[in-house]
Amino acid sequence: MEYPWKRREFLKAGTAFGAAWAAKPGGFFPSTTPPGGQAGSCKAVASGNGIRATEKAMALLKEGADPLEAAIAGVNIVEDDPEDMSVGYGGLPNEDGEVELDASVMHGPTHASGAVAALKHIKNPSQVAKLVMERTNHCLLVGEGALKFALAYGFVKENLLTDRAREAWLRWKENLSDRDNWLPPASKTLPPELQAYVRTYGTINGLALDEKGNLAGVTTTSGLSWKRAGRVGDSPIIGAGLYVDNDIGAAGSTGFGEANILNVASFQVVLFMGQGMSPEQACLEALKRVADKAKRHPRLTGPDGRPNFGMNYYALNKKGEFGSASMTGPSSYAVHDGAKNALREAAYLFKR
Repeated sequence: MEYPWKRREFLKAGTAFGAAWAAKPGGFFPSTTPPGGQAGSCKAVASGNGIRATEKAMALLKEGADPLEAAIAGVNIVEDDPEDMSVGYGGLPNEDGEVELDASVMHGPTHASGAVAALKHIKNPSQVAKLVMERTNHCLLVGEGALKFALAYGFVKENLLTDRAREAWLRWKENLSDRDNWLPPASKTLPPELQAYVRTYGTINGLALDEKGNLAGVTTTSGLSWKRAGRVGDSPIIGAGLYVDNDIGAAGSTGFGEANILNVASFQVVLFMGQGMSPEQACLEALKRVADKAKRHPRLTGPDGRPNFGMNYYALNKKGEFGSASMTGPSSYAVHDGAKNALREAAYLFKR
């Protein structure tokens, strides 16, 4: 299948990969925003729901904070926000109406990581993931074990299911089948403000670079809405939802976790940057590989042969260059380049 690409320059001459792709018909949809960054300056990058996260992270970076501390403090704002129904408090629940959270962190200078999965009752899983990294010799704790660990370090159990998220879950439950005992209200439809949450996956990824050139990242999520209890996506999986190599760069993802796990794509993005690609180019190449593999699973593609799921990658390299790309665009991501905090246009593989 040929991708419906229209491109400006995709890969600069000088690499074998770029030369090979220059010969192919078509091209990628690149962003209109050139890759940014200056060596020696702090940078903060996040998914599109992270404009407040990048603001907070940059403030801490300028104060000399460790990049992981800055990235986590940024995403905590979103984890604490009940209006963001894809992360932390207010996140959409599993099929049983319980909120299960996943998160991972990775610290470039030490190449250490920590993660939690299927964590209930704790609204800041990113903080617990950092403790897993710092206070255990494990990389990942899950379920009841992760909860016990969090409680041992003073975290407090909370009810994470907000009324808004509960309403969305109940409407899904009530309209799931006409052969069970769940009856929908007379309207039979969700209020307009909840329509987008009928079936969704959402996450926040945050990446940070300090003035010394040290990198770190965090990915945190409530996962796929109405998922089977115990389902774990890519967010807490190092190499899939997040990867940091302090000598090269950092990358993270949001979107359909299962496809991302199968391609360990955040690792791939960092690998491509290490081969000389810009962050944006690396994100696009990872997306292409995910799309190619999806063709082998009919349930993952639509009638047009395109993937029927969303996927987004975010990348920041050692030099301070940043980029993002989505499976279907247009879309945006958040960047604080040290001078300005703003949403920027991401590149994309397929046009919506």
